[in-house]
Amino acid sequence: MSKALQSFEFGIKDADELLAHFDAINANPPPANAEVLKRAGLVMALTAWETYVEDRLTEEMGKKLAAVSGSYVGDFVLKKLHHDLKQFHNPNSDKTRRIFLEYLGLDVTEGWAWANFDPEKARTRLNHWITKRGDAVHRSKPLPSGEPTAHLIKRDELEKVIRFIKDLVKATDSYIDNRI
Repeated sequence: MSKALQSFEFGIKDADELLAHFDAINANPPPANAEVLKRAGLVMALTAWETYVEDRLTEEMGKKLAAVSGSYVGDFVLKKLHHDLKQFHNPNSDKTRRIFLEYLGLDVTEGWAWANFDPEKARTRLNHWITKRGDAVHRSKPLPSGEPTAHLIKRDELEKVIRFIKDLVKATDSYIDNRI
């Protein structure tokens, strides 16, 4: 188990706890402000994914560069990696694939297969959730127009995204371990 996976398991708990808080205050009807917990849970789950990708890549590059650590080449590559990771936002399937190919020569998206998911379906689903995360962050609440609007994310969707991200991280970690 990678250190990145261990860190992820700690980080994803925030999303789990936000869902638990939503459930705890959910009444019929739920308070109007309860929806913020679901949006925050979505953001936290996908932030845990982003952090995992960054940590896992950094961890593997540290191993690969151990022999040249402190040299001009080693420092140059690490500096470039850190620069690229600072700009690595909204890690959809294409961005994730590209950065792992560039640094490790590995298309991690090919390893995204588990129960009910093949790589293509996993890529599509990740891209969907990343888009929804952007909506949650940048368009958190619709303007009041007098008409009730649908919530950005339903309770069961949040549960699904958390489970999906956990499975995605496990599949990615296993794929990397078996290829490197």
